[in-house]
Amino acid sequence: MFKFSFRNSFFFLFLGLFIPFPAFADNLKVKSFGHSNFLIKGGGQTVLLNPFKSTGCASDLKEQKNLDYDFILSSSRLADEGYNPSNNLMFVDPGVYKFKETILTGIPIAHDRFQGRRFGMATVWIWEQNDFNIVHMGGAAGPININNQILLSRPDILFISIGGGDKSYNGKEAVEIINKLKPNIVVPVHFRNKEKIIQNCDFTNEDVFLKNISDFKIKYVRKNFELNPNKIPNKSILIIK
Repeated sequence: MFKFSFRNSFFFLFLGLFIPFPAFADNLKVKSFGHSNFLIKGGGQTVLLNPFKSTGCASDLKEQKNLDYDFILSSSRLADEGYNPSNNLMFVDPGVYKFKETILTGIPIAHDRFQGRRFGMATVWIWEQNDFNIVHMGGAAGPININNQILLSRPDILFISIGGGDKSYNGKEAVEIINKLKPNIVVPVHFRNKEKIIQNCDFTNEDVFLKNISDFKIKYVRKNFELNPNKIPNKSILIIK
């Protein structure tokens, strides 16, 4: 039987000098450029999501140049979510990929409500970064099947469109997806500011979405925000303003 003594405590203290304690991960840094375009930094890498050309519903937004990132994850090759004029490393087709130690899983979901017959298929991305399990559904508009649901369920962060139109979930459809996937944090994309009218854009504002969602805390955040992997909020919606 082990017997505690001052000598033993000194021995374990001595060992502790050479056995490192687990380091706490830094915050995940998220920067929004509008539409469904984000720069996510943390865990030793930086990911660019859905870079756009200033056209359509992104016509009032500034195209981003000279950003520093490791790779791009895009929903499709459409100009408003797969704009890559410099031909940088971009993952856009469904499949399983590996970048250094990060596994990237892309699954196809219809980009419209007609099984992809109008706008093709969008790629929904799943990956882990800085201890966060992240799902990006910025380009999806079609229903998910049981296999999709299993792969996408219970993410820490879910990016999902809410503004409706031809190529995005509307507020009610987005809530149905959220209720199936049960994420901790929801970041809505593809919606317009209430005070702003964009020509040739069929997005609505967030009202329909907020009217249909329940049991979530609503928080309005700036375009730059951080998330602590040691304190992941439960059932939170972050509306970027």
